[in-house]
Amino acid sequence: MELLTETKKGTIVFRVNYCDEEKVIETYAGEYRNLMVLLNEKFYLESFGECSGMGRCCTCVVEIKVTTNNLAGLQRNEASTLHKAGIHQAGMRLACQKTWEGDTIIVSP
Repeated sequence: MELLTETKKGTIVFRVNYCDEEKVIETYAGEYRNLMVLLNEKFYLESFGECSGMGRCCTCVVEIKVTTNNLAGLQRNEASTLHKAGIHQAGMRLACQKTWEGDTIIVSP
């Protein structure tokens, strides 16, 4: 997810890359409870977020390329879930545990 512009107060515009498709998404702060919900609505991802946002299944893994210095730390079950799945690369996050602040997101298929 790459922040492009803030068109009006509270509006967030960013890019999401998924399977060689790039979409520009416009939303506003608080419209979606997390990145998983937004990605499911915009891309209709099958088998994405099977635990419904509990941070346990690791089916909503995304790669985040930070373009700003506002990447929050790992949330709730996120660190242990990623560890159990053998995912140790920097920038890998669970979309169900992530809100967006203008980062670049590459969705792992």
